[in-house]
Amino acid sequence: MGLKETWHFLTRSHAETGEKHSDESLQTRYYKGNKDKVIEAIEAVVKESGYTLKRTERERGEIIIEQSSGQRFLLVASVITVRPFKTAVDFSCSYSTVLPSDFGKSKRMLDAMYKKLDKQLVYIGSGLGEQLL
Repeated sequence: MGLKETWHFLTRSHAETGEKHSDESLQTRYYKGNKDKVIEAIEAVVKESGYTLKRTERERGEIIIEQSSGQRFLLVASVITVRPFKTAVDFSCSYSTVLPSDFGKSKRMLDAMYKKLDKQLVYIGSGLGEQLL
């Protein structure tokens, strides 16, 4: 981890995934299945984890998850069908804390969500956007 990444780690209470993220574990992940199947898998992971499913917007491919007791956070999942039976999943997580940092909790949350999804769905790869165009 370079100086820039260390500084971000110490001053952020938010993490999100992206297609060309510098951290490979936070790159967009692609799964085999249609959008509805992937959304159902995310909802199952949320219920299994004990979090609150606040809202699901199937048309937009967006799922909003929160935990309002204990360590509070807001997690947003974005699901996009790239090709038939190839669906991309991105997450954005923000922890509510009085400190300027969550000390990596939001990143660990995203890693845990991806690992749980890997068990539910067929994982194709990460950061494949340019290959699928």
